[in-house]
Amino acid sequence: QYYWHRFFSHQPDLNYENPAVQEEMLAALKFWLDLGVDGYRLDAVPYLYAEEGTNCENLPASHAFLKRVRREIDAQYPDTVLLAEANQWPEDVVDYFGDYSTGGDECHMAFHFPVMPRIFMAVRRESRYPVSEILAKTPAIPSGCQWGIFLRNHDELTL
Repeated sequence: QYYWHRFFSHQPDLNYENPAVQEEMLAALKFWLDLGVDGYRLDAVPYLYAEEGTNCENLPASHAFLKRVRREIDAQYPDTVLLAEANQWPEDVVDYFGDYSTGGDECHMAFHFPVMPRIFMAVRRESRYPVSEILAKTPAIPSGCQWGIFLRNHDELTL
């Protein structure tokens, strides 16, 4: 294989270091927004960039690009929602909301992955504690942001 891929070999990663890739991604977002799309689920945001000598997760360059996306989208499409998909612990995901002092300048929402299995655990145990415990450990988020709570998604077992 002659390309980088984080996940499956049939899923080559884009080179976000290339300015042309960044421009094309923004153009694609705007194309669909012009057709009436209201928001995006931004898949695998911790892995946008790769950097030798790191685990290639949660890199500053990913946050810089998301801030740019948010700025440009907010300027032209102010009612659009950006939802981060980052299957990580809340203390790592919270950074994808962006600057706390501004109310958030990256994604408006982020999935709260650890809640999902705990919902089923709470039902099975007939106890609120699996859910209340993870929520108690969840960091505060900017005022203009929200956690996305879900039962299942394509990365998890189905109901």
